[in-house]
Amino acid sequence: MLRTILIVGAGGFIGSVMRYLVQYFVEKAVDYGFPWGTFVANIVGSFIIGIVFGLAQKGNLLSAEWRIFLAVGICGGFTTFSSFAYNNLTMLKEEAYGQLIWNIGGSIFFGMLAVYLGMILVRAVY
Repeated sequence: MLRTILIVGAGGFIGSVMRYLVQYFVEKAVDYGFPWGTFVANIVGSFIIGIVFGLAQKGNLLSAEWRIFLAVGICGGFTTFSSFAYNNLTMLKEEAYGQLIWNIGGSIFFGMLAVYLGMILVRAVY
């Protein structure tokens, strides 16, 4: 278990640094009100996790440790949106439309609500 945690942590470190650099350079290059850095990180992370799971489905191309390092660690640190996109694609393929709609709608609505409530909490405390 400790080995797996260290693998995820190492990948998460790399992914988080990559996310910071992508956001920094994209938002420095493109001066618009839209959060292009986050958008690019989310789409690139989704593409990377697609490659990882595509390779994993091909058989012995990726060990379980490499899959955890790349998908959970790097992609998880880079963006959790990649996991969100992969889960939604899986539900779509399995024709689990109710779960798909709930996951997309619920994640967006409750995620925004959670951000708002967190901001209210901070304002109330400070």
